[in-house]
Amino acid sequence: MIGEGVIGGLFSRRKAQDVAVEAAALRSDRFRQTREGDWQRLEAIITRIERGRLRSLSDEDLLALPVLYRGAVSALAIARETSLDAALVAYLEGLARRAWFVVYGPREGLGAWMRRFFGGGWSAAVRGLGLDILIALAVMVLGTVIGWLMVAHDVDWFASMMGGMADDVRVPGASRAALHGTLFGQQGQTGLSVFAAFLFSNNAQVTLMAFALGFAFGLPTLLVLIHNTTGLGALLWLYHGQGLLLDLIGWLAIHGTTELFAILLAGAAGLHIGRAMAFPGDRRVVDAAAQAGRRAAQVMVGVVLMLVVAALLEGFGRQLVNTTATRLVIGGVMLALWCAYFFAFGRGKRA
Repeated sequence: MIGEGVIGGLFSRRKAQDVAVEAAALRSDRFRQTREGDWQRLEAIITRIERGRLRSLSDEDLLALPVLYRGAVSALAIARETSLDAALVAYLEGLARRAWFVVYGPREGLGAWMRRFFGGGWSAAVRGLGLDILIALAVMVLGTVIGWLMVAHDVDWFASMMGGMADDVRVPGASRAALHGTLFGQQGQTGLSVFAAFLFSNNAQVTLMAFALGFAFGLPTLLVLIHNTTGLGALLWLYHGQGLLLDLIGWLAIHGTTELFAILLAGAAGLHIGRAMAFPGDRRVVDAAAQAGRRAAQVMVGVVLMLVVAALLEGFGRQLVNTTATRLVIGGVMLALWCAYFFAFGRGKRA
């Protein structure tokens, strides 16, 4: 009798489990039947987009895409909460994941982004900083003039402006021969490479600071530009005193037309954000800064590339080319190319 009771209890529990499984399967089937049409439509839309056939979609499908996506996510939440069968949950997870990338994921690959960026997006963003570029250029010219006049009045200013490196012969009172030697005939010496690396590192820091400090309403950006160019003015004064001004300009021109242009754009980008925050108009300050920041960030991506180009010109071109005329030609060509790209190329595009 006891054995029969145990067997009967096991049979009852087995039967109850079977009933529960059948009920769960019935709920899963009903759940699927009422929503399967929307899932299949969503999957068809996603498949077309993934295969690059976006243009073949109708307006109705495009408008329905976000609604179908939200419906699939909601169905997935219900399926998980009510413990529907694992196969259905896995299907909905995969469908929701694919739909998320279509609705919220990146719209273009790296190749498409680069084509858009170099095909006019970067130059359009630079043109959008027109007023800021003029302000930054005026400040840099002013800083150069101030540096020249200050050391001309008191040579003690030279050391504080230039900083200098150990054993640097470029100091007030240096002979013409010593200064001439820093510009020519040093292709085989490592000192020039060290100095080139120092200049690149310094100007990269100046570039980043000029941009980053723009969030303080642009005022620190102006100070950074002035401080950086006073050293340039002091150096020009030094070589002018020994009749080597044109040779120095040629020495600087190979990389300087690119590197100084990059600093100019970085300063303009910082000023653009600072002006937007100081004068937001009818927008909130946060919204004005965000809008200006998107344009400035696009400019800064290009500025980083310009610094890389300047580093290559500085590390190789200036040491391989040993005549002032050729250096001036290379620097002039680079300046003309940058100006043509920024202010003439892709004028029909907007940033």
